[in-house]
Amino acid sequence: MRHSNSGRKLSRTPAHRKALLHNLAKALLIHGKIRTTEMKAKELRRVVEPLITLAKRNDLHSRRLAYRVLNDHALVKRLFDEIGPLFAGVPGGYTRVLKLAMPRKGDNAPMAIIELSRAAEPVADAKAGKDKKAAKAADAAPAGEAAAKPKRTRKPKAEEGAAQEAGAAE
Repeated sequence: MRHSNSGRKLSRTPAHRKALLHNLAKALLIHGKIRTTEMKAKELRRVVEPLITLAKRNDLHSRRLAYRVLNDHALVKRLFDEIGPLFAGVPGGYTRVLKLAMPRKGDNAPMAIIELSRAAEPVADAKAGKDKKAAKAADAAPAGEAAAKPKRTRKPKAEEGAAQEAGAAE
């Protein structure tokens, strides 16, 4: 019976599995998107999403816990300074797994892309929605004035070439 045995083994020893997932987590946080097998991507969510939750807390203990997984001070700093604030109001679901149609050529393994879902804004109440509409209307007015101004045009290519030749002759 498999009671309380969660997680996928991925045909690896526990130490190898832990190293694999930590390395995949580093790659995902550095690049924002990686291509791997479906099972590794699904298991990677269980490592990366708690890291982003730690980054949202942004205290010393959270940084030390994140360093235990990432083992890179620069990456921990990036996680807490850039990635954490990006998901400030988001309650969860920081990653997205997209299954690819074509399996891997060598062993026919199902492939997937795992990426950080850049959820821009959390769900807001109705009053905040009205404020956004007013801000959009205010932004639209100056944009209309800017459109009324004449645009700068480039010189025709023949004139540009003549100007460059004249500059070279001097």
